Amino acid sequence: MVSLPFADHCEPLIEKPEDRQEILNLLQRAVKRENWKYIEMRPRSSDILSEPGLEKDGSFCFHVVDLRSPLTDLFQAFQKDSIQRKIRRAEREALCYEEGRSEVLLNKFYRLMLQTRRRHKLPPQPADWFRNLIVCLGERAKIRVASKGGQAIASVLTLSHGATVVYKYGCSDASYHNLGAMPFLFWKAMQEAKEKGFQEFDLGRSDTDNAGLIAFKDHLGATRSMLTYIRISVSRLWIANEGYGMQIARRLFARMPDGLLAAAGKLLYRHIG
Repeated sequence: MVSLPFADHCEPLIEKPEDRQEILNLLQRAVKRENWKYIEMRPRSSDILSEPGLEKDGSFCFHVVDLRSPLTDLFQAFQKDSIQRKIRRAEREALCYEEGRSEVLLNKFYRLMLQTRRRHKLPPQPADWFRNLIVCLGERAKIRVASKGGQAIASVLTLSHGATVVYKYGCSDASYHNLGAMPFLFWKAMQEAKEKGFQEFDLGRSDTDNAGLIAFKDHLGATRSMLTYIRISVSRLWIANEGYGMQIARRLFARMPDGLLAAAGKLLYRHIG
């Protein structure tokens, strides 16, 4: 049991400290009663670890850009070589920029997602997952696509709530990375968020061993902190390393044709969120 699955973080929805303890007591009883392996919580703050009966689980790097600064300051906070110059390169290349929630944009996004997940040796999320996000969230979900010569080369999907815009998914064609399409899309998304009065741009979590992704988010001028997940469990038998079977599966994912890779994602993604 996970709160919330497919989300990087979610604070307990409480009004006073005693509410949190009451919820934790209930969950600790539920683990035993329902014979669950564990319950996982994903708070943004780590003070909940002071409560008894909780175990520290995985930790991730977490990045947020403060949008309350002027646009000129936000741009100056970008790393000069890897971000600022890439944005200027994208502008010189006259990349086509599109945004919205249409089925056409979703198809462009998903074709790039298949390429990206194959590079990472992972199955993709089902197309219906993204389609349902757009249907359920409406204007709070948006797809952004950058194209060159009529071909989509990079895309991001963002969500918004309250004062925050969340970068949730990104994908690209690696053969066009030199054109700066991804920094260009992030800058477009931040400009729009700033203009609409949002106060922070949530860049999400990164695995602590993913140095490249962490550096990219650092270079966007984001503030880095740690996300620590918490588990309630009867025993610690749930801990396991990636086994030989998963290593074989990752090699297969890297070589599957699009149709088979998408089918694998539809079958497996509900178990890896």
